[in-house]
Amino acid sequence: MKKWCLLMLTICILTGCGVQTQDEERLKDLEFTVLDPEKIPEELRNVLEEKKSEPFKVTYEDEGYLYICVGYGEQQTSGYSIIVEDLYLTSNAVYVDTELLGPGNQEETAAATTSPYIVLKLEDLEKSVVFQ
Repeated sequence: MKKWCLLMLTICILTGCGVQTQDEERLKDLEFTVLDPEKIPEELRNVLEEKKSEPFKVTYEDEGYLYICVGYGEQQTSGYSIIVEDLYLTSNAVYVDTELLGPGNQEETAAATTSPYIVLKLEDLEKSVVFQ
């Protein structure tokens, strides 16, 4: 009897926690601006400077704007770029997908450590951000 009660209690606790599902139905694509480093708010720039040696995903809100930042950590050469594959709104979140592109075959690179990252600026929609 005790084992049965314990089992039922465990099931009730586990099912009570629930799992929130993400609604991925695209409502609309979002417009954004890729910021040059000098246009990044100073407070955010300081955070990115601390984090840039390791991969990171950061969001920052300021004065009605949302900044979505994705960094790919240290790379051993120059010539990397980042593209935004997707940025869209669903009923409960903003979804973002970026990709790091390496130097092209014909591209000259310098043997210097770089830390590629991208900062996207868009209207603050007061939604959570899901990185894909």
